[in-house]
Amino acid sequence: MGKVAVGAAVVCTAAAVCAVAALVVRHRMKSSGKWARAMAILKEFEEKGATPIGKLRQVADAMAVEMHAGLASEGGSKLKMLISYVDNLPTGDEKGLYYALDLGGTNFRVLRVQLGGKEGRVDKQEFDEVSIPPHLMTGSSDALFDFIAGALAKFVSEEGEGFHPAPGRQRELGFTFSFPVRQLSISSGTLIKWTKGFNIEDTVGQDVVAELTRAMERIGLDMRVAALVNDTIGTLAGGRYTNQDVIAAVILGTGTNAAYVERAHAIPKWHGLLPKSGEMVINMEWGNFRSSHLPLTDYDQALDAESLNPGEQIFEKMISGMYLGDIVRRVLCRMAEEADFFGDTVPPKLKIPFILRTPDMSAMHHDTSPDLKVVATKLKDILEVQ
Repeated sequence: MGKVAVGAAVVCTAAAVCAVAALVVRHRMKSSGKWARAMAILKEFEEKGATPIGKLRQVADAMAVEMHAGLASEGGSKLKMLISYVDNLPTGDEKGLYYALDLGGTNFRVLRVQLGGKEGRVDKQEFDEVSIPPHLMTGSSDALFDFIAGALAKFVSEEGEGFHPAPGRQRELGFTFSFPVRQLSISSGTLIKWTKGFNIEDTVGQDVVAELTRAMERIGLDMRVAALVNDTIGTLAGGRYTNQDVIAAVILGTGTNAAYVERAHAIPKWHGLLPKSGEMVINMEWGNFRSSHLPLTDYDQALDAESLNPGEQIFEKMISGMYLGDIVRRVLCRMAEEADFFGDTVPPKLKIPFILRTPDMSAMHHDTSPDLKVVATKLKDILEVQ
């Protein structure tokens, strides 16, 4: 792996948003003498969540140690450092019709694309995005994959002009599955565990390609899964398609992860023949990274304790989109309880986990209007406060 420096500068969006929201009500709080307490809560949060350069270097060094350990043996590190079986990335010469399914959070996407090689690149593409009903995220494996296969079949049925496969050729699908998987081959892999709010016990340990294939067969969809990849690896492949110098990719979305191109001979746990390319893409699964150097606040610890997977995915819970909104909620809840931030009573909706979504927090954070109308309106609408 050589000398690798990994740094993650985490912006305290939650603290910034809380500070902006405080501006909306400070005139009321100043008169009650509670303003100082509200600001003290924010100050404490800012200090405990601080990431100065020195702290980031400690985090980077700790992550590098875990990377080496994860490459050396299975289970030897908090980072899975999964072998992807992807030893060649796109060159830009690829041609033909390709389908893709991207499952990695509360939504999934289906895509078809016509590639025209270096001259045509992406000639044509169409996609659709589908929300997954919450009950399917904790239900049965068959129910989830039947829902996905049904949406995929509907998308195929709407295939437009110029997207039909060559005569006699079966449609092929690239399956981006953004959860920890132990890859068995380029087109198969067993689920290690769910993350990002999913918790379907009968899928764990199963080949997710086989699960999807059976669901497609049940509805008569004639399509073959040609490749199984993590979304981070898909992002890396997409970057390499247009720039041959790309060697790493990072996801910061519902969850977080990273993948990079490793030298095959630097992977002690690899026991097969070395690939001809001499390279292997590694799926780090860094969402599970944990170190004493990470600036965990009381809010982070409380969120983790009340989550579906306590003690796991700590790094992901600190920086990814699924959780930042709830960190904000927890800070606001304490301000409401200890500093009468919303008046004499705590808004009942503020007690509901994940009532504040990260996209809403981002919109508030970027509110540049003089009277902060976006902040005021969103808080009133979501929390039903005056």
